[in-house]
Parts: sequence; C-alpha cells; structure tokens
Amino acid sequence: MKDVGILPVILAGGSGTRLWPLSRRHYAKQYLKLGGLHTMLQETIVRIEGQAHLPPLLVCNEETRFLAAEQVRQLGIQASILLEPAGRNTAPAIALAALEAQATGDDPVLLIMPADHKIQDSKAFVAAVQAGQSLAAHGKLVTFGITPTHPETEYGYIRAGAPIGPAFMVDAFVEKPDEKTAEGYLNAGGFYWNSGIFMFRASCYLEALGKHRPDILSACEAAFKGREADLDFLRFEREAFLSCPEDSIDYAVMEKTENSVVVPLDAGWSDIGSWAALWQASPKNSTENCEIGDVVSHESTGNYINAQSRLVTAVGCENMVIVETKDAVFVAPKARVNEIDGLIKQLKTDQRVEMDYHREVYRPWGKYDCIDSSARYRVKRITVDPGAKLSVQKHFHRAEHWVVVKGTAKVTKGDSEFIISENESIYLPLGVVHALENPGLIPLELIEIQTGSYFGEDDIVRIEDRYGRD
Repeated sequence: MKDVGILPVILAGGSGTRLWPLSRRHYAKQYLKLGGLHTMLQETIVRIEGQAHLPPLLVCNEETRFLAAEQVRQLGIQASILLEPAGRNTAPAIALAALEAQATGDDPVLLIMPADHKIQDSKAFVAAVQAGQSLAAHGKLVTFGITPTHPETEYGYIRAGAPIGPAFMVDAFVEKPDEKTAEGYLNAGGFYWNSGIFMFRASCYLEALGKHRPDILSACEAAFKGREADLDFLRFEREAFLSCPEDSIDYAVMEKTENSVVVPLDAGWSDIGSWAALWQASPKNSTENCEIGDVVSHESTGNYINAQSRLVTAVGCENMVIVETKDAVFVAPKARVNEIDGLIKQLKTDQRVEMDYHREVYRPWGKYDCIDSSARYRVKRITVDPGAKLSVQKHFHRAEHWVVVKGTAKVTKGDSEFIISENESIYLPLGVVHALENPGLIPLELIEIQTGSYFGEDDIVRIEDRYGRD
C-alpha cells in the first residue's frame, strides 16, 4: 500500500454537559481553556506538531461551526471542517471523514482524536502515534490503550492478547467494571483503559464498517454523495444522514473486527469526564487546591475552585468543586460530581436557557453579553470584530438603541447609512430594516438597549447574511 502520511481527524461534536456550568450545548468543553494557553480543541491540534501530517479534518456540528473555525484560525493553520447534520455518535462521524479523505484520491492513515482529551506528555503521545503508524498503514485497526494508574471504574478496558511489533492484538473490549474487578485488572496486568483514540487507513475502516454495520455505511455514503460546500464548511445531505443509525466506533467496528491492535500509551491522559477528573489533571497549589480566577481560600484543601467573573471565597472546604460563571454557580463534593446527570436532567425539564448558552454568546461576527433584562427591556454589551458585519435584519416585537463606546460603527437604517463614533448613538424603531458593521481595525464595542414585548432569537428576520445563516 502507498504511504501517503497521517491525516488527523478531530471529533469536536460533543456537548460535555458533565462539566456544566462551564461546558454547555453551544459552548462545549472542547472550546474551553481549562488551565492552559489554548482551548482543548487547540491543544488537540498542536499536540501532533512533532509528527508530520496532512492538514486536519475537523468534525463538528451546526451550532458551533463558527466557534470551531475561529479557534482554528487563531492557530494560523489550514483545516477542513465537516458539519454533522445531527449527532449520530462516533461511527458515522468517522465514516464521513473517511469518505472525505478518500475523495482526494489517496488513502491516508486517519488519526482519530476526540477534541476534549487532556494529554500532559505530547512527546510520548507522538511516539505512540509513530509506533502505530506502520501497523495502520499495513491494514490494522489501531486503538491506543492507556496504561492504568489505579482501579478506575468509569472507563472501559481493553484486554491485550499476543504481541505484534510495538503493540498487541486486541483480545477483548471490556465494559466498565466494578471496583473489585478493576483492582483485579490492575493486579493482573495486560489491561488498558480504552482511550477512544484510533488509527487506520480510510479504506480499512470503511471496509470494516461495511462488513459489520452496512446500514451505517450506506446512510453515510448517501449523505456524502449529496455534500456541498458552504463558505469554509462541508455540509452533507441532511435527510440521508438523519436515517443513519446511532452507534460508536467501539460497538460498530472495534469490538467485532478480528483485525484490531492496541498500542500502549502512557502520556498523562485524561478524558476530563467529570469535575473530579479535571481536578486530578490540573496543577494544584500547596494545599492541593486547583484555584482558577479570583479565589481566596482559608484552611481548605483538595478543592477545585473556578471563578469566572467575580471573587469566590472558601473557608474550611475539603474535597469540593465550586464553579462560578456569570449566570450560574455549581457546588458539589468531589466524590459526588457524577450525580450531576440528575441535575442536568432537571435543568432540561425546566427548559433552563443556562443549559444551552452562557450569558456571553459567541457569533461569527463577534460576541454579546446580556448584562441586564426585565419583562420590557434587555441590555447587551456587543463586540464586533474588525471587518465583520451582522446580518441585515428587522424585528417585529422590539426596538433598539445603540451607543458606541469603542471604535467606529457603520449602521444601515432603512435606505440610509451612518457612521457612528464613540459616545454617539442611534435609535432603530420597531420594524425598520437595519445592519451593523465594523469598518475599522479595532474591535467595535457598543451597548444595545432593546425595548419591547418579546426578545427571543426567533424575532430576528434575516434579509441578508454573509455567514449563510437562515
């Protein structure tokens, strides 16, 4: 087989609700900075800088596409962004990436990496990738098994079989064990945590998927056939993909194939699946506290305390998780953070907007922060990136008043255009067609006061939009 190198495929479509309130549906944990200079998505990309590779493929969803594109742009790299029409788990997402990889005329080795993992030793990770590359190039389906450090009950395990070069044949995939069983695995040796990181040729994965789950492959091929480019994104035929069954790569392929191997990986890996796991993977001070933001603690130890917008204080707290954002506070004993699932279920039942959005919301043109509201008014702080423009739009239920506090605004109001500078304002009556643009070289900041009877996003009637939004 021709060796055409490694093609990184980064899966960034998850919601990560177990790290609520930091991680939300429209701003999941892979887009957050959790103790580093980069977001988790960006860390995933730069992690493989020591390995020669093709420009990566990024798989994400409709709601976060501009956020993903902006974080890629910040790194100054090229990447293709594939948009899943809906979440169908990892097996279909990887199938779309494999079909796109083959469309280039080559058959690269895909390196499948979730965007929300933390790996402390990038050199060890790259060494493991290099160890698996030859096996993958010659037709093996490679998975990476994490060398266990303790009897973990929240991960699935891989039982290693006969050695094959730097790896082992996979003897079995094992479901999450109870504590006694996990202790037995640790003592026996030859068991690894299932990392969810894989390597294989695009053709080998599609062949295995067609053998074991032809229904998934057929739906993905139909969706891929109807693909079309949209700005910097690649969309797939929606109805075909919605007919695709939901399944993970583990269940659909890896547990069924006889061609899988496991490469041991000892690189300080964590999937950051809970607040306790994040505390474990984060730097700590002399009192074993991980303190982020404006935090003052007294006689407290073993805590994860994250202050996003104000001073957070703690006295006499032990082994707690305290997370503060602009619109929510989460407090739980570290030993009970997995019970957040019940809390999330209740928030969904109550249809709390805090499940989906932060108070600060990112858009392709910049961001806004809703700083005050009541039944008849809403106040936002809006930031528009240089050269960006909001859609040409109108509203049926609200009027708007804009006050520029930094930069210069170009405002469309009906058939007229205005240049509004700092300390100047403009009023936009209900029903008037309007648009906002930043013609300058610095971010435009303004205060928007909305008045009316309804402020929902569905009262935005877009007439023209450079970002292709409906």
